[in-house]
Amino acid sequence: MINDTKEIQQILKDAKTVAMIGCSPNEYRTSNYAARFLREKGYRVIPINPEAEEIDGEKSYNNLSDLPEDIQIDIVNVFRNSRYSADATQDVADWKAETGQDPVVWTQLDVSSPDAEKIAEQKELPYIKNRCIMVEYDRMVG
Repeated sequence: MINDTKEIQQILKDAKTVAMIGCSPNEYRTSNYAARFLREKGYRVIPINPEAEEIDGEKSYNNLSDLPEDIQIDIVNVFRNSRYSADATQDVADWKAETGQDPVVWTQLDVSSPDAEKIAEQKELPYIKNRCIMVEYDRMVG
């Protein structure tokens, strides 16, 4: 679990690409706004949403394992209801085992769950719990 402010700040400064699980095509949903915010700050945001083909000009993927191998993901931002956070974290762990990539799992406010945290710990995934990536960016980087 990552709680150190300086470490989170460094993660945000070093990251270039964010995969957003639960990114909505609806411009009035918070996840869509967050994706646009991150893009405006210079990040590439790749939506993970099986219900959409494209979101804000970026191809949307059904799940992490559908991502092309040449895309390096620095942060997987989980923007789903907390009851799905363990599944999302397990998906990141499986994808990590497949690809060798080791992204930070970032759960939005009230998205983390004890099961997700346990999976992250067992699978040695860097994990940030219950923090809004936009707020943290503004507070630490912006």
